[in-house]
Amino acid sequence: MAEDGESHRFKIVTGADSFGCTLKDSLVSHLKSLNIEVEDVGTDSYYSVAAEIGRRVSSSPVDTRGLLACGTGVGVAMIANKFPGVFAATCLNSGEALNCRSINNSNVLAVSGMSTTPESAVEILDTWLKTSFKSPCPASQFKPWPQEIESFLENSIPEMSKIGSENSKSTDSCSICCLMKNRELNPIDIIPGGSMKILRETPTSAVVRFEAGSVEPAHHHTFGHDLVVMKGKKSVWNLSKKERFDLSVGDYLYTPAGDVHRVKYYEDTEFFIKWDGHWDMFFDEDLATAKEAVEKE
Repeated sequence: MAEDGESHRFKIVTGADSFGCTLKDSLVSHLKSLNIEVEDVGTDSYYSVAAEIGRRVSSSPVDTRGLLACGTGVGVAMIANKFPGVFAATCLNSGEALNCRSINNSNVLAVSGMSTTPESAVEILDTWLKTSFKSPCPASQFKPWPQEIESFLENSIPEMSKIGSENSKSTDSCSICCLMKNRELNPIDIIPGGSMKILRETPTSAVVRFEAGSVEPAHHHTFGHDLVVMKGKKSVWNLSKKERFDLSVGDYLYTPAGDVHRVKYYEDTEFFIKWDGHWDMFFDEDLATAKEAVEKE
């Protein structure tokens, strides 16, 4: 068995729920007897303590490992594995500890407080500590892995770390974007290039989209409205107050009721807008006049 753990160049963070705390405490004592640095976060619900250990190992995977205990050892492993770069394994015997270190490069050990004795747990922990990644194990019949399997194992760690990251990039975290997902916008017939989708009524909110180059002629509403730009770039001229606002992603603007304003879109633009009452729009100029005025700016 490879002794990569003998130098103990890592810290172990530990925690347990009420069903695993006694076993965890005995393993903490054993770790300290081996002169391994230990940080014990104590006892909490299995999901809370596992999340804490998962976060710590995920944020410092090179020099931190985790040790968790709950009734079965399964719940804490499930929660810890939600964190990127965490490979938690539930081990009920030393053979499983050998396999999870050799094959999966496990960095969090989960044990069962209800079915594992302190003596067995110490054996499991020692095996897990001393076994290096890709070393002979029960799964390899205690023989060195063939070169093609060893190469597969070597490549598996970075590949496993990527799983989930692609989906998370494409998942909308913005609640407004989630509301809009798979919904079609309806064209705004009175303004070329515009479309809108009402999300709720009274107070009314909507997502509005305009194509690049579109212009909203000077107009006003009987209501004030708030908007936040979600995508693109636009300028709003408040003609009543003789003010200009250049807006891009994340910018907010409130336009009071009755204020005459003209809008120019420089890119394909989307914004969230909210107002009280029913939608209305009263034009104060035609489109040709608006385009001519914008060109002079």
